[in-house]
Amino acid sequence: MKLHPPKLHLLFIVALTGVALTVGSAVAPSAAQPPRGKAAAVKPYKPVPVKLPAAPDDPKLDTFRKALAEIAKSRVYARLAPLVETKNFFWDRDFGNAFDKRKPAVDNLANALRLEHENGTGWTSLADFAADASAGALDSRPGVVCTPGEPTFDGVDLDKLIDVTRTDGIDWAYTRAPDIAVRAAPRVNAAIVEKLGLHFVRLLGFEGPDSDTPGRTQWAKVATPSGKTGYVAPNSLLSITTERLCYARNALGDWRIVGFVGGGD
Repeated sequence: MKLHPPKLHLLFIVALTGVALTVGSAVAPSAAQPPRGKAAAVKPYKPVPVKLPAAPDDPKLDTFRKALAEIAKSRVYARLAPLVETKNFFWDRDFGNAFDKRKPAVDNLANALRLEHENGTGWTSLADFAADASAGALDSRPGVVCTPGEPTFDGVDLDKLIDVTRTDGIDWAYTRAPDIAVRAAPRVNAAIVEKLGLHFVRLLGFEGPDSDTPGRTQWAKVATPSGKTGYVAPNSLLSITTERLCYARNALGDWRIVGFVGGGD
């Protein structure tokens, strides 16, 4: 079932194959209680599995995603515009009120993705969206699918996991693919400590270059279900409130970008 338990209704963002989050100021625990959150002891835990929805089986969607990937690689703004629906483009969860109806849809998309920020990390995000194989219906907008697709999981089990580990909702993200390698150091050639399946994993922090979207450029330090610690590559983890890119068919049956769902809650 899709369930966003109360413990997860905190502001935290995780972006395409990655995790970014905003953490409130920690409250010092009383002397009589063990620490909570990231300060809680790292121990083995029973992972809560997730299931990701597959994208529609449509050759035209495959063609669209390939074209989008090529455009993201080229970073040519003019090539992106034809793939964006010009009418009724939407931007949900626009917490900064940046959407401007007077601007062309592609300009709003560029603003939402922050295409040219951080030396063009928005283009990397676009490539990640194009490569993501999961996509699910956006219930509030008939005919629209968004990627990555929202996971299904047992919210009761996740609440129990948070309680047992004395952590907070923002301390957990899920893998966006199976067999994610956890490495001994934040390097691609570091030894593999463990591999993760499709499930929630405990976050301990991030390492790498400073960024306003750390999950896309920084390695995430995690605690594995066996109780080991290690690092997963950028863009390997997502939160349940990650940002999403949305598609729909036009009158000719061709797929176009029709909207964006911002990260956070």
